[in-house]
Amino acid sequence: MKSKYNLEPVAVPKIKTKYRTIKTKLPVPESLPVFKSLMESEPESKRGQPPVVWDRAEGFQIYDKWGNKWLDFSSGVLVANAGHGRKEIVNAMKKIMARGLLSTFAFVHENRMKLTRELQKMSPNPSKYQAALFSGGSEAVEYAIKLAKTYGIENYGPERVYIVSFINAFHGSTLGSQLAGGKEKLKKWTVGEGKTFVQVPFPDGFKNKNVSFDLFLESLKVLNIKPEQIAGVIVESYQGGGPDFLPVKYARELQKFCNQNDIVMIFDEMQSGFGRTGKWFAYEHYGVSPDLVTCGKGISSSLPISAVIGRKDIMGLYGPGATLSTHSGNPVCVAAALENIKILK
Repeated sequence: MKSKYNLEPVAVPKIKTKYRTIKTKLPVPESLPVFKSLMESEPESKRGQPPVVWDRAEGFQIYDKWGNKWLDFSSGVLVANAGHGRKEIVNAMKKIMARGLLSTFAFVHENRMKLTRELQKMSPNPSKYQAALFSGGSEAVEYAIKLAKTYGIENYGPERVYIVSFINAFHGSTLGSQLAGGKEKLKKWTVGEGKTFVQVPFPDGFKNKNVSFDLFLESLKVLNIKPEQIAGVIVESYQGGGPDFLPVKYARELQKFCNQNDIVMIFDEMQSGFGRTGKWFAYEHYGVSPDLVTCGKGISSSLPISAVIGRKDIMGLYGPGATLSTHSGNPVCVAAALENIKILK
C-alpha cells in the first residue's frame, strides 16, 4: 500500500492563468478512491507519478475532472510531438475504426506500405534502407540487437557477438534492452545474463570530462574486447536521462571505427526522433549514417508504435515470417503515425 507521494489532500495556492488552473486541494479529494483502488489492483512498480488523474488532454495541457489544468512538460514522455489530441490524428484513427479494421496481425493493409515508405524516405539513403514496424520501443531495440548479432555471427563467426553501449544509457525495459542499457541498478535481476553486453563511458563532458574517442578504444582494451569481436554498438544521440549530448567529433569517429571494422552502428532515436531537435532524427546533426535506427514515441504523437530503419542487407537477414509480431503495423496506430508525420512535415 506504499506510494511515492503523500495522498493526503493539501490546500495549495489557487492558480488561474491562460495555461494553468488549480482550483482544488491536491491531490483532489474526490480522486483518492482511484488511487486506493489501484493500490489493490496494480503492482507498485506501475506507480510513482504525481497523484493526478488525467481525464482529457489537448495541445500541451492535461485536464482532470475537477477543473484543474496542468502543463505537460514531458509531452507524455516525448510522445506527443504534434501535441495531445490533434484533431487530424483523431479523425484519421476514426476513419480506420469505422471500417472495423482494428487489427490485421501480419497481413498487409495499404497504410502499412505508406508508413514504411515514409520511414524509408527519412533514412540516410532511401534506396539502401528499409523499415520494419513494431509495437513499442523496447521491442524495436531488441530487434536491432538481434539483427546486429546475427550479422556479426553469419559474416564472421561465433566470436562476433559483443554489443557495446554506454554507461547511463537507457534502451528499454525488456531483457535485451536492459542488458544494453547502462544503468546497473536496473540489472540486478539479470543474474547470469548479458556476458556479451558491455558498457563504456559516455562522452558527456560533465560526469565524464573526457570526450575523446581514445577513451572508447582504451575502454575496450580494459574490457579485453577486440574490434573483431564486436557485433554492434548502440548509442543514443543524446542520453535522455541527462540529457547528455554526443559530441559531433566523437560521433564521426565512432562511425569511422564501425565502418572500418564492419560493426553495426545503431542509433537509438526513441526520445530524440520525429522533430524533437529540429530534424527528423538527432543523428542528422552529427553528419553520420547509422546502419540501424530505432524509433518510436513521437512517431504517432499518440498510440503505441515503433520501428527499426536499417540497411537492406541487414534488415534482410531473416526470411518470411521470421520476425512476425502480433500488433506491429496495427492499422489504427499506423493511421495515427501517418497523420502525425504529415503534421510534422
